Formats: sequence, C-alpha cells, structure tokens
Amino acid sequence: MNTHDNFSAEAQARRDVPARRGSPGETARQDMLVRYLGAVAIAAVEHAGGEKPAPSAAVSATAGTASPPSATPSPPAPPLVRDVMDVPATSVRDDLSYRDIARLLAGERVGALPVVGAEDRVVGVVSECDLLAKVAFEASGHRAGRIGRLRERRLHGKARGETAADLMTSPAVTVLPGATVAEAAWLAALSRLKRMPVTDHEGRLVGVVRRDALLQALIRDDAGIRTEVEARIQACCPPGDRNAVEVTVHDGIVELSGRLPSATAARLVAEVEQIVDVVEVKNLLTAG
Repeated sequence: MNTHDNFSAEAQARRDVPARRGSPGETARQDMLVRYLGAVAIAAVEHAGGEKPAPSAAVSATAGTASPPSATPSPPAPPLVRDVMDVPATSVRDDLSYRDIARLLAGERVGALPVVGAEDRVVGVVSECDLLAKVAFEASGHRAGRIGRLRERRLHGKARGETAADLMTSPAVTVLPGATVAEAAWLAALSRLKRMPVTDHEGRLVGVVRRDALLQALIRDDAGIRTEVEARIQACCPPGDRNAVEVTVHDGIVELSGRLPSATAARLVAEVEQIVDVVEVKNLLTAG
C-alpha cells in the first residue's frame, strides 16, 4: 500500500468519528479511536488491494496466517492473535440447555460464548440475544403468521429450541491464531463482534480474542511507535547515518530531525508513514 492509500484510510477514519467537545479524557479516547479505525481501514485496503498476500479468510470466518519472512532486514513483525487471545476459552457444548447457558453467560459476565461439538470444533455462537428471543416469544405467546416474513419465521423457529445447537448462530465467525491483530480487527469490525473464537486449522477451539484486546494491541503507546521507527532507521540508513537521525513521538505524531542524504531521507519518511499507528510524520531532516 502506498503513502497516499495510508493517508486516505486515516483521513476516512477521522471523517467517520463525529467531532465532539468534551473533557481531555474524552479527547484522548476519541484520538485513540481514530487511530484504531485508521489501522482497521488500512488492513481492509490491504485485503482488497493485494500488495501483500491475502489472509486465508473464508466467508464463514477464518482470517489467515502471517506473511512469509523477507530476506532483507525488516521492522518488528506485527502482533498476532495468539499474542493477545485469552486462553483457555470458555465454551458451551451443543447439547447444553438454554437455562444452563444463561447461568454460564451470567457467571462469565459475557454476552456470547462459542458452541463446540465433537472434538471441540466450533459449530456456532450462542448469545444473550438468542436467549432473549426465546424468552420473549414464550412470554408473549407470539406466533408467526402463515405469510410471516422469512426472518420472523426463522427467529420463531430458533426460539422454540431448547439447546445451544437449536439457539446458536451458525456458522461462527472465527480467526486463526496466526492471523495478524490488524486482520482480526478488520474481521471483528466487519462482523460487528466484541469477541471472536480462535480456532486451529481443524476448527478446534484454542482461545478467544476480545475487541478491546485488539484495540490495545493496535494502538501502541508512543514508546512502542518509537521502537518501530528506530527499526526502520536501522533498515533504511547506512551504518554511518543511523546515529544522525533524532526521533521524537507524541500522540502518534513522529518528528524526524538531523542530517541525511536526500534520497535516504525520502525513503525513511516513506517507511515511517507506513507504520499503522503513526498519525503524522514531521520531516525536519536536512540534506547532508
């Protein structure tokens, strides 16, 4: 993805967040959200544009594996789902009754849980909404009419179920542990999920990843951004020029100062602009 694509994705993310006046804490929260949306937008562009290999994602669900390592020096590898997922993951068996599901959701303080069948393979997800639909239909005595809409009739059919297999949403949206955090965040945003089951290549449950964990992994603090910028300096600059560059980072804005040959400086700025978390690059480098 080129610099223009990066800027466009970030700009679109900023347009997607309405301007609001508030406390400094609210401003910081919105700035973090903008940077998160930028990271997700960039991941979506890379999915569509194909400058890097597309992850092995299926419609049902699975985001792919990490790209093969490059033969040339490269910045630190992006964080993977396995680095931020929760292990072990709580799940429900497909034959568990809806009353027991409700107790488990309340005990775990979550809104949804993966449903597993034989050999711990994920077969769906059951949520509070699924249980609420069942209870509401039973309490109201509502019945779908003969010419009822298809969606209503399907909801009614699910509401008559007694077990996780009857009530769950299937197939489940899942992600592989080798997917990048950015890919998983893109998939979570696309599917509007707060939690996603993590499965191996055979569909067996190995963990669960939360949306807030993806957020925290994508939005690194300034120290983390500085570490990656320094790695780009090591990769882009000849040994004699590496110590000539000074880096400061504040709220995702990177400032580069010092003396570098013009061609090297242009390459370095372009590389730093590719870092997902970077909001802006201030190029104060002078030709040397």
